[in-house]
Amino acid sequence: MNKIVSNTFFPHGHLLGIEGLLAGEISSLLDLSESHVEQNRQANKKRPLLQGRTVINLFFESSTRTRTSFELACKRLGADVINMSVSTSAIKKGETLLDTAMTLNAMHPDVLVVRHPHSGAVKLLSEKVACSVINAGDGSHEHPTQALLDALTIRRRKKRLQGLRVAICGDVLHSRVARSNIHLLNTMGANVCVVAPVTLLPIDIERLGVEIFHDMAQGLKGCDIVMMLRLQRERMNGNFIPSLREYFRFFGLDAEKLASAKPDALIMHPGPMNRGVEIDSEVADDIARSVIHEQVEMGVAVRMACLETVIQAAETKGKAAP
Repeated sequence: MNKIVSNTFFPHGHLLGIEGLLAGEISSLLDLSESHVEQNRQANKKRPLLQGRTVINLFFESSTRTRTSFELACKRLGADVINMSVSTSAIKKGETLLDTAMTLNAMHPDVLVVRHPHSGAVKLLSEKVACSVINAGDGSHEHPTQALLDALTIRRRKKRLQGLRVAICGDVLHSRVARSNIHLLNTMGANVCVVAPVTLLPIDIERLGVEIFHDMAQGLKGCDIVMMLRLQRERMNGNFIPSLREYFRFFGLDAEKLASAKPDALIMHPGPMNRGVEIDSEVADDIARSVIHEQVEMGVAVRMACLETVIQAAETKGKAAP
């Protein structure tokens, strides 16, 4: 097995969130991701860096982009990957989350990649298993690899993160993507604002260090990055918006609203997109300014870097233990 490149800037055996990471640790992950971008564009995309390692994708929520991206990342690094379908697992038969954790722990995986509908569930799992854990999204808490791939996409296009003005627009209340991005962008020196109706903002959003706007034209003024969020109707219990038509009228991104941002502002969306709800097809498909497909490409490289890094960090800790 090829030796994993030592990464002294990331000492954590898990990746549970962006909050609490240092700027140097984030930069280290982004720098490593850059090398994987180039690797993934070559004819031979595989490297045996994680040959002999086992990764289990444990998704309690459905996912296409994130699960497939992690699976591809594992295979390109030479790891064995198992995708656990919760819909047919023992959990559906009454097994508790902790019993599942202990069962998986007995199989000696190297990494668990976990997506769960409840905030904090991934952290709880990490405390009960002996392997590394990567958070693939927990409730409305965090989605760290999405924020990292967004940052990599921005950095490759704008050559920096510091000093950029980023508008995060839409359903901030239910968005783990928004929280992870806010933590990362603030840590890296960007200026972040959120644009949303009052009903789709957390009541304590101010403590995250963002400017707040309820008008798209005002919020997008002078922005370098316009990051749209999906309207997460599956998490809504109650009426948060008058109608989809009204929501798009006031908060959906179209050419008229985008005109308030800088002429070279980038358009981002974590996917899946609800066209005609939070974003108009004209701007989503703008080949000059939309980087939505680049985000998907960066996702594989970032997840390769995260897998490599947490395994190396856990290996280093293990050698240092008495």
